[in-house]
Amino acid sequence: MRKRWGILISLSLLINLAATASDRWPQFRGADSMGVTEDPALPDTWSATQNVAWKIDVPGTGWSSPVVWGDRIFITTVVSSVEGEKPKKGLYFGGERKAPTDVHRWVVYCIDFKTGKILWEKEASRGLPPGPRHLKNSYASETPVTDGQRVYAYFGNVGVFCYDFKGNLVWSKKFDAVPTRYGWGTAASPVLYKDKLIIVNDNDQKSFIAAFNKVTGAEVWRADRAEASNWATPYIWENGQRTEIITPGTKKVRSYDTNGKLLWEFAGMSSISIPTPFSKFGLLYITSGYVGDQFRPVYAIKPGAQGDISLKKGETSNDFIAWHLPQAGPYNPSPIIYGDHYYTLLDRGFFTCHDAKTGKEIYGKQRIDPAAGAFTASPWAYNGKIFCLSEDGDTFVIQAGAEYKLVGKNSLDELCMSTPAIARGSLIIRTGSKLYRIARSAK
Repeated sequence: MRKRWGILISLSLLINLAATASDRWPQFRGADSMGVTEDPALPDTWSATQNVAWKIDVPGTGWSSPVVWGDRIFITTVVSSVEGEKPKKGLYFGGERKAPTDVHRWVVYCIDFKTGKILWEKEASRGLPPGPRHLKNSYASETPVTDGQRVYAYFGNVGVFCYDFKGNLVWSKKFDAVPTRYGWGTAASPVLYKDKLIIVNDNDQKSFIAAFNKVTGAEVWRADRAEASNWATPYIWENGQRTEIITPGTKKVRSYDTNGKLLWEFAGMSSISIPTPFSKFGLLYITSGYVGDQFRPVYAIKPGAQGDISLKKGETSNDFIAWHLPQAGPYNPSPIIYGDHYYTLLDRGFFTCHDAKTGKEIYGKQRIDPAAGAFTASPWAYNGKIFCLSEDGDTFVIQAGAEYKLVGKNSLDELCMSTPAIARGSLIIRTGSKLYRIARSAK
């Protein structure tokens, strides 16, 4: 009887934990931009057939992440009438390419969480692409964002489109096409803060950050940026002193208040910024790691800064930079903090661990798998494990903690570059052609 009572208590605790797990994943890397959640119902193992609640075909091409709110999943794609050159796996440098000459369709899908049924499909725009893109980029690489009433789909040089949950177009805003570095295209996702939609567009002609009223689409403010092309999603840093909009850049990382006023900045990034900032332990974590550079830094920033806080020659910290590592940054994947540890997934398949509060190395580069040398998606974590999705479609499962230990591998056998979403005991993974909802089987 006592044993049975213990089992009932354990089951009750598990049910309560699952009930408190988030039923939403509203933006790139989740509500706090960290890619971390906890839910004992989440799956540890899967394949193209195992623990698959459903999978559906997604037309076109897009590397935006899915976002989730309640019973709805939103995803964007661009459909072309002509099949173009397919991307190769791994890192390579593509020069200026010509823009396609066939008609493209920019599309937003709303999908039923439980069944995978497409609830609605809306064509946001149709026409010729406004410019070229890198072979590994897409015209739908910006992850949409939702507030539970509307979904905001941003397509870089095409514009931003706001839909209600029934699929009605609420407002749209077209943007003039601007050139990007080597014609690589755009990718920085939008974020929401209260009644504002924030967009950063760093390009090679006229970079800007702008805020739009999320209900009407009216431009609230805009600030020009002395910056060239970058692909980093901004981060809303709500610290103990104020709320800031953090924007990584090549020339400088900049912080703005919620009215667009510059608060502080610092120089010292690699020549391309892609990873998204995030915060924990009262610190802000910022990194960039273009593979063609020797300088690939990580910074941990204290709140309250003003003006230029750049490190002077020979410094590794100052009044507002708590710690700094000169050669630890990734190129594409955003790092992750889980527990007290700051983990970095490097594009060529190495994994490192540092103390999140001090920057001290816990363990150096660990080769995840000799056959896995290409990672673009950002890692995520739950239930004591960190998950790293390769471009081959293999998710490597790493035990969290001070000792590196690979404990699993889950394969979908298709090109993957999109960062998954996590909600309601399920993992939502986008591949080159499909969308999967992965969940533990009823058994």
